[in-house]
Amino acid sequence: MAENGRAHQTVIKKYANRRLYHTGTSTYVTLEDLATMVQNGEDFIVYDARSGDDITRSVLTQIIFEQENKAGDDNLLPVAFLRQLIRFYGDSMRTMVPSFLEFSMANFAKDQDGLREKMAQSFGPSAFQQALQEQVRANMTFFGDAMKMFTGGFGPGGPPPGTIPPAPAPAPAVSGPADLDELKKQMAEMQARLESLARK
Repeated sequence: MAENGRAHQTVIKKYANRRLYHTGTSTYVTLEDLATMVQNGEDFIVYDARSGDDITRSVLTQIIFEQENKAGDDNLLPVAFLRQLIRFYGDSMRTMVPSFLEFSMANFAKDQDGLREKMAQSFGPSAFQQALQEQVRANMTFFGDAMKMFTGGFGPGGPPPGTIPPAPAPAPAVSGPADLDELKKQMAEMQARLESLARK
């Protein structure tokens, strides 16, 4: 199934001289060309021409870096968000971050056209930006609350230096399927809360 998905992706090869080769058009392209492809909804995968490694993630990250450098007042990534993201690297809860970000962005992308139109009709262009900021704050607040459930009330990295964390609660007795059902129920409730936030 995954191989079928990749069969429909445009293949870009990156050579040692850092040039990017578009195998579909047999031309060299730039990072800006790749950014335009993403904006147009064209899916591609980037391989290192020498090793054959999939380097799509690093190339997409480089595109974001280039866009942020030239955006000026139009930057998408707030400094506070970047700092928070960096803090999650190496943290025990980092595995939850990609799913949360994918979920939030997918829901926002799905609803953005309708939201933009409603805001423009009702309040003018600036209202869309304000509504977006409020939604992001709500999402991050909920994510922070979820993180505290797993870190004993502290943010990524655990308690601040010099503080004594509270004694952990005694582990519940393992009773088999009932505990699994309870865990599934809690995860379903968390998913419902995320979906509710995304619809606001």
